Amino acid sequence: MLMLVYNILLLGALCVAVPYYGMKYFIARKYRKSLGQRLGRLPHNLEESVGRGQAPRVWLHAVSVGEVTALAPIVSALRLRDPSLSIIVSTGTETGQEMARQIISAATFIYFPIDLPCLVGKAIDRMAPDLFVTVETELWPNFLRACEKRRIPAVMVNGRLSPRSFRRYDRTRFFWKEVLSKVRFIGAISDIDAKRFLALGADPASLAVMGNAKYDSLAAAAAEEVRRSMRNLLSVPPGTQVFVAGSTHAGEESAVLSVYRRLRKEYPDCLLVLAPRHPDRAGEVRTLIEQENHGDVIALSELMAGRRREERPIVLVDFIGRLHGLYSLATVVFCGGSLVKRGGQNILEPASWGTIVLYGPFMD
Repeated sequence: MLMLVYNILLLGALCVAVPYYGMKYFIARKYRKSLGQRLGRLPHNLEESVGRGQAPRVWLHAVSVGEVTALAPIVSALRLRDPSLSIIVSTGTETGQEMARQIISAATFIYFPIDLPCLVGKAIDRMAPDLFVTVETELWPNFLRACEKRRIPAVMVNGRLSPRSFRRYDRTRFFWKEVLSKVRFIGAISDIDAKRFLALGADPASLAVMGNAKYDSLAAAAAEEVRRSMRNLLSVPPGTQVFVAGSTHAGEESAVLSVYRRLRKEYPDCLLVLAPRHPDRAGEVRTLIEQENHGDVIALSELMAGRRREERPIVLVDFIGRLHGLYSLATVVFCGGSLVKRGGQNILEPASWGTIVLYGPFMD
């Protein structure tokens, strides 16, 4: 009965969402890479890339960029344990898929199906995984139920519940207790998160605190050759003061630019590297920079294409996958998602370079 109610509500939500996403699809040309697969149209040659009937198959799911960052060291650890594994990586967003293809090699990449019984069953049968791993709190009831019916164990890694998410789940605890019972094991990132999972009805015997996988490989990734490469790319002379504003959200760029204007009065050669959390906002942010006359701006993609920065004081990061390296140049970093109620972005990523990291009050 609970699943019936869930599916009725899900279908209702999808009906409401169709006009909005249809407009985005046809007018803004968004979701064109992902929508077909999310509706069940998986590529025909998947069986060949997955290697059905050969090595054990592990399907790992990370919804977007942040979760993919946590997934990469987990995939590396799995391969060290068993090099023969066939790895399937799914994401829910196109930016997450782009990031996954950059930092995870030798895997089959797909988009996660919408959580309707007919779609998830078809995807699971095509992939035929021996194990399903979900990163953070991606709990899709129909998918987990379909795994259980097929005797495919499902586990959660990097499990976390923010205060906002916990309040939302707690209102329907009776339902999520049943969903959590279909997860064989939960690896929580902290004691606080573990207690929240227990409060929702998770089995204490299937729960452990294992830390945050996002930070497992940061120290190794903070290599001096990365710093040299970024310094050459951006034409940054030694001794230059660099202010990096990473993973900013709407409403934060104006504050960053205001601070930068004041910094340049004291440090005229100070360079600003501004990286919106969502690269598709780069045009909007560029317009803001130009309207407020903060100085000439060049996009990171232009530098990657061979253009020189010359005297331009602002570099706008318009694609994903380079922010960790850019942090290596920073004198000081502002980490976004923290001046607005977004819960904050990854502060240990810039801290791994030994730089000074500043952030706002919203760091849930």
